[in-house]
This record gives sequence, structure tokens and C-alpha cells, in this order.
Amino acid sequence: MTIRSLAFFATLGLSACTSAPTHYYTLVPTATDSATRTNAAGSAFQFEMQPVRIPVQVDQPQVVIRQSSGALAILETERWSAPLADEFHDALASQMELKLGTRDLAGLPKVPGRDVLSLQTDVRRFDSLPGQYALIDAVWSISLRGAGEKTRSLTCSSVIRQPAGPGVPDVVLAHQRAIGQLAGIIAGTARNWSTKRGTGCP
Repeated sequence: MTIRSLAFFATLGLSACTSAPTHYYTLVPTATDSATRTNAAGSAFQFEMQPVRIPVQVDQPQVVIRQSSGALAILETERWSAPLADEFHDALASQMELKLGTRDLAGLPKVPGRDVLSLQTDVRRFDSLPGQYALIDAVWSISLRGAGEKTRSLTCSSVIRQPAGPGVPDVVLAHQRAIGQLAGIIAGTARNWSTKRGTGCP
């Protein structure tokens, strides 16, 4: 067999072993989806978003899906564009900005004399079951601090389930909707709780 023939068959072998393309996903909705703002006026407080905690089982570069048998499957060619905890943080922060009408000032100087609302989120479950649902189970805490006042806080929990189509893109979109719903719950609670001291969890 000539060297040219060997090179030809080697090329065929490499082509046959070519891996499937890798797809990358984000939990941050597109600009069109996120452009829907509430009609409420800007908040009386400043807002800061704290880091988000995610279960280690799903905090992987790859998308992790739950199977009907209860097993977890790691999809090697379906990946998040950033660490999942960061994806969730950025998605929730952007939705909170829309719902509250104010920007996330975490790590930035604050305006003196205005209260600061801080949000910390602990995601207990982040389930993805293609063809059925995307589920988020989160414990979240808001705290309000102001000049000369003692910081007060409120801790609540939310379980949100959105129907999902059979594909990974469908599940990602369902999670985007679930995060938007979570942001709506938190923002509504924060507005009421910050002005009515007797208001608790939804």
C-alpha cells in the first residue's frame, strides 16, 4: 500500500471519528424577551444581587437532565455558556432589574441616604426533564438596610414548574420562564415588604 493510500484511509478514519457539534445555552433571555418591563415606577430602594448557590449535581459545564427512571444524564455536547451558578445569577438579576425598575449595584458604590435591598438565592433543585417540565426549588432571602436603621430580613421559598418540550432548547426556555416567574414573586414581595413591615412571604 502506497503512502498516498495510507494518507487517504487515515483521512477517512478521522472523518468517521469526528465528534458531534457542541451546543451552548444561556439562561439569560434574549433582548426581545426581556424587554417587557413592569409598569411600576422605579423602586424606592437600591438593589444588589448576591451570588447564587446551585446543587452540585447539576452545577456542571454540561447540561444535566433527569430521566423518568430517576437517573441523571450528563449531555456532553450540550453545555452552558458559563458556570450554571453564574448563568442563574445573571438571568435572575436581569429579570429583577426589569421587575423592580432599578439596576443591580452589587459591588458598586451606592447613593448615600437610600435603602439597599439585597437578594440571596439558594437553589435547592434545578430539574430538567425533557418533554415534561423544568423545575426550580429555591430558598431566597431579602434584606433591607438603611442609614441609621437596623438591617431586617425575610426568608421565603418558592417551587416553580414550567412545562417543557422534548428538546434541550425547550428545557432551557422553560427554565428561563421559571426564572422570570421567580423574579416576579421576589420583586412583588420585596416591594410590599419594604413598605409594609407586617407583610411576609407570598
